[in-house]
Amino acid sequence: MNARQANPWAALSALCLGFFMILLDTTIVSTAIPAMLRELDAGLNAIVWVISVYLLAYAVPMLFASRLGDRFGPKRVYSAGLVVFTLASVWCGLSGSVEMLIAARAVQGLGAALMTPQTLAFISHLFPPSKRGPAMGLWSGVAGIAAITGPLLGGVLVDHLGWEWIFFVNLPVGVVALTLALLKVPDWQPKHSHSFDVPGILLSGAGLFCVVYGVQNGQQYDWGRVFGPITVFEIIGAGIALLIAFVVWQRINRDEPLLPLAVFANRNFSAGTLTSVTVGFAMTGMFLPLVIHLQAVLGESPTMTGLLFAPMSLLAGMIGPFVGKASDKVNGKILLVIGLGALAAGLALVSLLAHADANAWALTPALLVAGVGIGFIFAPMGNLAMRSVEPRLTGTASGIFNTARQVGGVLGSAAVGVLLQARISVSIADEAASAATALPEQYRAPFAEGIAKAAESTGEFGPSGQAAIPGLPADMAEQAQRLALEAVHNGLTDAARVTLLLPAAVLLLGVLAALTMRRPAPRPPHPAVAPEPSATTAA
Repeated sequence: MNARQANPWAALSALCLGFFMILLDTTIVSTAIPAMLRELDAGLNAIVWVISVYLLAYAVPMLFASRLGDRFGPKRVYSAGLVVFTLASVWCGLSGSVEMLIAARAVQGLGAALMTPQTLAFISHLFPPSKRGPAMGLWSGVAGIAAITGPLLGGVLVDHLGWEWIFFVNLPVGVVALTLALLKVPDWQPKHSHSFDVPGILLSGAGLFCVVYGVQNGQQYDWGRVFGPITVFEIIGAGIALLIAFVVWQRINRDEPLLPLAVFANRNFSAGTLTSVTVGFAMTGMFLPLVIHLQAVLGESPTMTGLLFAPMSLLAGMIGPFVGKASDKVNGKILLVIGLGALAAGLALVSLLAHADANAWALTPALLVAGVGIGFIFAPMGNLAMRSVEPRLTGTASGIFNTARQVGGVLGSAAVGVLLQARISVSIADEAASAATALPEQYRAPFAEGIAKAAESTGEFGPSGQAAIPGLPADMAEQAQRLALEAVHNGLTDAARVTLLLPAAVLLLGVLAALTMRRPAPRPPHPAVAPEPSATTAA
């Protein structure tokens, strides 16, 4: 099947199924975190790595994978990535330890990196610029729904089948997606011969890994030595140095750099890329503190946690396609700023409304505000960033733009994870010290120290972490247990509330970037079947 015979909407729908599946796995793990902590006997930091390593392996090879699509054909690379992703999902479900799960998630992320760049390549190939708004609306709607639906589907699977099934479910979906891709997607062959920037790949990958490793493990090592004389801050510094070396290499590389810096001369693209980083940061980072609050404090089941997110998911999915169409007719900057502001306001409102003794459904208005924001973001952000890019740079720019969102997700997962861990230790210790005043003086210090120590050394979120108090009379044990429960719940709630403000604040940076964007001038349409003259593409 060639592009002239293909139904572009059928092809895009087939690609979107696989795209939905890989984006689903960026958030589906969140609802299963408490279950994984228990059943894998792992700490919170290790489970956060299950999220981060997937995003890291997803982001780093993406620009390289887009060039593979240019050389060997997007359909073939997409199909190969789908096979890798599906088989790695089975491996994830079969993992008996958190270390094996982290390794399997890394391979899963690699499969996602092979698939993602090809989806937007086909949008550019099958749809002329004047008709890409609706296509981007469908694509962005799928992205928004997948990012928010993960907790709902994950909750149902964890409650009824076990956490392993959040990965096993990818097997039948992957088989269907592969079948549809083989039948509906044209075997387009750009036949671009590219050199592969191996030094660029190594520098960017190593730099980003060092930064994420240092940030995410900082709390675990008390921001001190990691091994030998090497400290956390030295690892982060090495990562930053490697990333600076990567930028310098891209400037002096005269062949085909992985990240052509010329594309950043376009103001809309530069601002859109920064905005994409902030969106990835917020969309990934928002779920962890919410899930901890809902399940560990309010006692909601994984399924109920997912249902609480469902209205936000549905609203974002309903709004996305309409905003996609509107972004072709009105100034997309206005729509984008509304979306970023609404998502930030929704997260701030959740932080304000979250209380240890509140009803979980009291958070619904705030989550709906966030859903409106998500629905307004993706289509205008993509259109504004990409539409004014020179045609010869379109493929490269799209690869960079969408890689930026995944990099934002990696940074969001690491930063939110470490802030949450730090706040849990501090907040529970403070609450325990306050609760201890209700006990006789001789029992206060052992009570507070026992809870604080449990909060630092375990991944358990409950009163079971309370250490026994030597000499405590039996008639006071019930009171101590109640005080311990209140201290843990109040501490976790405070930690979640503070942590949620981080992605909200980062979104405000996205607002400032979006405000610098200009409304692009309309372009005349050209035949949809004409391949893009430039090289790399991404999703």
